[in-house]
Amino acid sequence: MSTHSTAYPSFAGAAMGERRALRTRNTSWARLLARQLARLGVRPNAVSIASVVFAAGAGVCLAMSPAAKSDLRAVLLLAAAALIQLRLLCNLLDGMLAVEHRLATRTGVLYNEIPDRIADVLVLAGAGYATASEPWGAALGWTAAALALFTAYIRVFGGSLGMTQSFAGPMAKQHRMFVLTVAAMASAMEAWLWLPMRAMLLGLVVVVLGSIVTAARRIHRIARELEAR
Repeated sequence: MSTHSTAYPSFAGAAMGERRALRTRNTSWARLLARQLARLGVRPNAVSIASVVFAAGAGVCLAMSPAAKSDLRAVLLLAAAALIQLRLLCNLLDGMLAVEHRLATRTGVLYNEIPDRIADVLVLAGAGYATASEPWGAALGWTAAALALFTAYIRVFGGSLGMTQSFAGPMAKQHRMFVLTVAAMASAMEAWLWLPMRAMLLGLVVVVLGSIVTAARRIHRIARELEAR
């Protein structure tokens, strides 16, 4: 999650309280990696852009997988799983660089949201095209992408109303990417074992249903806070 702002003190007071809760942020390896990147002069906005590059790579690998032969298909799916995780790693590190290492920029608030939304669409749409054996697979992928945008919109909209931004699941960003990572790895096993390709389709169904529940929960929280005013 990118969390950059114009001035660090005001940003810390406003945005840090609304950062997505991530236990990995407090791990020694994450702190070490963020510290090394800061020493190398890597800026949060560049890491945010890198997340889109990784997401694009994952989407391409997923979309190309149905046309590939069994072994290559498995490799593409495993590559997609790895690239999805690299996208999430960028989402972790850009926020750490911006906040913990005080490298926030004036345009950071844009990099906080826009790359994430692009990355979600690239990965989820790619996952839809990975289910080419189903006539409605691509539509399912685009539906998942639209719902990902919608849940993010609800969170930001709540913040624009002065509410606490809700990162509640069960299908927040990290959950969506976890489901797709598992689905890609399971799909690779299906390809190697010459089994029907069902894992990615199931993963997208889970993302769609979970996203609907997530949107409903976030809307309910906003409504509850509005009524409590």
